[in-house]
Amino acid sequence: MKRDIYETPLATRYASKEMQYIFSPDKKFKTWRKLWIALAETEKELGLAITDEQIEELRAHAEDINYEDAEAREKVVRHDVMSHVYAYGLQCPKAKGIIHLGATSCYVGDNTDIIIMTEALKLVRKELINVIAELAKFAEKYKSLPTLAFTHYQPAQPTTVGKRATLWINDLMMDLEDLNYLISTMKLLGCKGTTGTQASFMELFNGDQDKIRQIDTKIAAKMGFASCVPVSGQTYSRKVDSRVVNVLAGIAESAHKFSNDIRLLQHMKEIEEPFEKTQIGSSAMAYKRNPMRSERMASLADFVMSDMMNPAFVASTQWFERTLDDSANKRMSIPEAFLAVDGILDLYMNIVDGLVVYEKVIHKHLMAELPFMATENIMMDAVKLGGDRQELHERIRELSMQAGARVKQEGKDNNLLELIAADPMFHVTYEQLEKNLDPAKYTGRAPQQVEEYLEADVKPMLAAHKDELGMKADIEV
Repeated sequence: MKRDIYETPLATRYASKEMQYIFSPDKKFKTWRKLWIALAETEKELGLAITDEQIEELRAHAEDINYEDAEAREKVVRHDVMSHVYAYGLQCPKAKGIIHLGATSCYVGDNTDIIIMTEALKLVRKELINVIAELAKFAEKYKSLPTLAFTHYQPAQPTTVGKRATLWINDLMMDLEDLNYLISTMKLLGCKGTTGTQASFMELFNGDQDKIRQIDTKIAAKMGFASCVPVSGQTYSRKVDSRVVNVLAGIAESAHKFSNDIRLLQHMKEIEEPFEKTQIGSSAMAYKRNPMRSERMASLADFVMSDMMNPAFVASTQWFERTLDDSANKRMSIPEAFLAVDGILDLYMNIVDGLVVYEKVIHKHLMAELPFMATENIMMDAVKLGGDRQELHERIRELSMQAGARVKQEGKDNNLLELIAADPMFHVTYEQLEKNLDPAKYTGRAPQQVEEYLEADVKPMLAAHKDELGMKADIEV
């Protein structure tokens, strides 16, 4: 670690090595060389005077980049692309004259950006699928465990722990749909020249429109893409970057919601995120088990969601066929959004893999509230015995307020069942009332909903991506 200069914590603390390499200089510059080879091959295939020997020379040096030569040259010419053209030419003297032929800087710059973002999106998809797989296991395991549900963070009709987990899954499944669509629409810029008109190729190919039309198609195929954008200025539309970060922000939204729920559950001592044997929760309070992972998820998610504005500003303020006020912003906002989401999904995977469920605490909290929720069934039973529904409703309201006051003002247990059993209007004993307090009677179809959702939606998706499953998260700090 260098201690005398700033280093982004996205690299030192949060993001995986795999995602960091995708956005590394080495990955970028090797992709530039692959694009120059694809261009030379295409131009040769379409009839330009480029030899097999020249192309073989380019291929021979596709990976062994002479960085020192490029860096020294950039200090002189102040142009990164031309510096690397120069350095490549030093290694390939026979091909020197045809490197970058007919292209602009955006040929390597923009196409590389699309290639890198697409590869990063596929890594995000893999991580997302693995998070969903872990949540699916959790949901299935706890599909029938009753728990207190909340609306407005007030106790409400019970659900199950597994059913609550399907809500987290469903958010991520929507993110996966968006991600799949986005990946399917990613197109290369191709090679369209200074203002997108391919004017330089009109010169190179003597106005042969049929040959020029094939350039983008051939380059796309060589680089593993189905197509290039149909029209452009010098650059691909910066709305592409905006769409990419919007999808990443959607994943951040889902993760933030999950992290909030886990932090609230941990406060109630119902469910806890992993806590290692030697982990310290607080420098002052040795007993504390702070939800550090969930808090970190929320913090990174805030960063990604706020990062949405960067590509939106860039896309909306580009002038005509291009301006260069996108460059500095893109260099930060796009990689950092990916690195942060990578860190978020690693944390998500790690948390779900190690969630601790305290069933007795969950049961205790549920039973403290269940008498209130059972009153509708109690009232219906009393009506069957000849009672007046409206009178019974009013009496239950009065008794519920008495029991609620006892809980809130005196700190005592909920005695609503005792109050109802003692009231002759209900014709019921305490023992009979207790039999109605089976929590499973109040969770509706929650267990079945979990089974049906996993079988119909989640498991087919996981089966389709079975080769990508099995990832484990490595949390650095």
